[in-house]
Amino acid sequence: MSEQRQRPPEGAEHRSGIRPPHHTVAGVGAGPANLSLAALGEPVVPGGIWLYERRSSAAWHPGQLGEGTRLQTSWLKDLVTLVDPTNRLSFLNYLVAGGRMYAFLNAQYEEIPRLEFARYLTWAAGELGTIRYGSPVERIGFTGTGTDGRFVLHGPDGPVATADHVVLGLGTRPRVPACFDGLDAGGLVPAEQLHAWLRGAAVPSYQPAVVVGGGQTGAESVLELIRHGFRDIRWIGRRNWFAPMDDSPSANDFFRPTYLRFFHGLPAEVRQRYVAEQQLTSDGISLGTIQQIYQLNYEMYLREGRYPVMLLPGRDVVRSRERDGRVVLWCERDWGGRERHAAPLVVLATGREAAKLPLVPELLALMELDESGQPVLEADYSVRWKNAEHNRLYVQNRSRTGHGIADPNLSLLAVRAATILNSLLEREVYAIRDEHVSTAWL
Repeated sequence: MSEQRQRPPEGAEHRSGIRPPHHTVAGVGAGPANLSLAALGEPVVPGGIWLYERRSSAAWHPGQLGEGTRLQTSWLKDLVTLVDPTNRLSFLNYLVAGGRMYAFLNAQYEEIPRLEFARYLTWAAGELGTIRYGSPVERIGFTGTGTDGRFVLHGPDGPVATADHVVLGLGTRPRVPACFDGLDAGGLVPAEQLHAWLRGAAVPSYQPAVVVGGGQTGAESVLELIRHGFRDIRWIGRRNWFAPMDDSPSANDFFRPTYLRFFHGLPAEVRQRYVAEQQLTSDGISLGTIQQIYQLNYEMYLREGRYPVMLLPGRDVVRSRERDGRVVLWCERDWGGRERHAAPLVVLATGREAAKLPLVPELLALMELDESGQPVLEADYSVRWKNAEHNRLYVQNRSRTGHGIADPNLSLLAVRAATILNSLLEREVYAIRDEHVSTAWL
């Protein structure tokens, strides 16, 4: 990888006439994926890895850090520890630096609070000092050819940076099912906005509320409503039961570097089938969360003579509209027929989808695309395109069918970042060791 150049190529000037900074490696997005990359890259990449983030300050799912919410991944799977446990930006060093190590240990968490992990990420971002907040990247173009080529990152007012190599860590956005398209109802609330919405809500708690989505976010939304005094909650899920996450030892084998290497070598149709079969190792409900809902439901039945939560599995919402201040939903049932639900508050916990790639058409035209029109990624997460020999473009968090069920979540953050850095630097900077495996994939 070439040394950092101080002056970008011609044609990359900001509208003010000032040339934007040039980086050896720039990242778009400052979520966990790119924070891991920057943390591991800090000692080995010339000039460090600079991240451009649209938010004005550090944040990680700020609307989903309520009381009792827990991380579904071990805290050992932080930004760095799986490949570099001596790195200064480990979760353990965060605890020690904050003077909370013993308090944390004595709390005896099996699953740590999500708020704790969010604060860890904020601390790591502050320690790095290479993040430009309030700098949205709306378009990424390319200028030059061969060894003179550079990526150009454009913000609302023109270029904000140029870079030899770029890593996209754009994260996800809430998925809104087609049946809710065009529905502009004040009582239709995305799950990540529920906590803030309830603080200013005018809906009395005795009114009905509906939660759509049978996963972890849906379960946490149900608990949030119970804590705010709601006593008529209808929880709708498409599966025929509210499925707990499979956290067994054999399921966790899918979240290992050895399995990742095996998976990437499978035929595409086999990878797609495996991802579908392994869904509940990633997208199920934490056992403790579903137990808490059932126990609260039972205890309130003892006190009040009725369950506050009615679980409605096997339903698929197919139509919605607003009527008389309520959101009306029509559901198709697995066993046939339809049913109707209406409430002044409907919470959408319907999953997340990858954010759109901000690549200009001219750059996209130089890439090999798959059948869905997305760039084809190599095993090292690099995009297969015409100038890849000199300028690498990497994409994180959006290759589940290419890199396995673990790709969009936190489990292999450090492994993925280390893979990208080894590729960028064209040498094994970080050894990814996973040698003692009792499951024979091949």
